[in-house]
Amino acid sequence: MSRQPLNDNDGEVRELTSEDFKHMRPASEVLPKELLSLLPKKGCPIENNPQKRLTIRLNGEIVDFFKSHGKDWQSEINDVLQKYVDSKC
Repeated sequence: MSRQPLNDNDGEVRELTSEDFKHMRPASEVLPKELLSLLPKKGCPIENNPQKRLTIRLNGEIVDFFKSHGKDWQSEINDVLQKYVDSKC
């Protein structure tokens, strides 16, 4: 059985199947080295002050407030806390 093209004549990409994923190869195997060197490296960049994973208990009202702002709610909490720290220095 031959595989279906990934897109139609209009360029619309169809939904990928588990069979499609079985035939995929890593970008490092199929892209030219010149292009690979321009792409971001795998994983998070190393920073001078990397984030630390921790568990913290907050009031439900606080969590609900930040969650209501969307998917980056944890980053928003970090930003608010950073502004507080900066104001104390």
